[in-house]
Amino acid sequence: MIYYKTDEEIELLRESNMLVAKTHGELTKWIKAGVKTLKLDKIAEEFIRDNNAIPGFLGYGGFPNTLCISINSTVVHGIPSKYELKEGDIVSIDCGVVKNMFYGDSAYTFTVGEISSDVKKLLKVTKEALYLGIEKAIAGNRIGDIGNIIQNHAEKNGFAVVREMVGHGIGKSLHEKPEVPNYGRRGTGIKLKKGLVIAIEPMINLGRKDIIQKSDGWTVKTIDNLPSAHFEHTIAIKKGKADILSSFEFIEKVTKNQ
Repeated sequence: MIYYKTDEEIELLRESNMLVAKTHGELTKWIKAGVKTLKLDKIAEEFIRDNNAIPGFLGYGGFPNTLCISINSTVVHGIPSKYELKEGDIVSIDCGVVKNMFYGDSAYTFTVGEISSDVKKLLKVTKEALYLGIEKAIAGNRIGDIGNIIQNHAEKNGFAVVREMVGHGIGKSLHEKPEVPNYGRRGTGIKLKKGLVIAIEPMINLGRKDIIQKSDGWTVKTIDNLPSAHFEHTIAIKKGKADILSSFEFIEKVTKNQ
């Protein structure tokens, strides 16, 4: 069952997603060598609750924390811990909130100090792939059009697309139909219609596409232990151009001034 949203519901979703964006902005100030990932988690939880919302991931399916924090070769669903960030790390932070009964969901891969040129390229290409996918997310196109352009962009740059983890519909539930793969064939899958709200989230690996899940039941890592990047926006389907409900502007404001 696919739930199409009214204009009013899309505005509530925008509010939830802008709070996620502001939480990411707050976290950006703290991302540096020596900071424990659990500290970032605590900052996010307090910020979300101070803004009259609740963390969307905490307790979801039994997940123990507010943020998914995935370092280097962890693709997604990393659990915050006493791990201290190190110079050269990349840190994917996936954040969700519930406000006015609607979910916000967005992810960004941060850098700690200087990173290698190949990892820099991985982050650049993954972020570009996200925006290329968003360009295809318009009424009249199909789900496969989004995945196809993301896959093509990643692979022509020598990177691999994770197959098992995909984007998703979002609304009063965190994960709704349809699934939004980051690979696929043009012109396949459901037709995109106005009112559909989806999270597009490329997960792109420096090495092989294959992944493994750790025994904690959450943490997903690359099989070859090479880095993985992850960027995610929540968007509403419209005619002509997608409406991006989340934002990286608060992150970029802080990084510009650092």
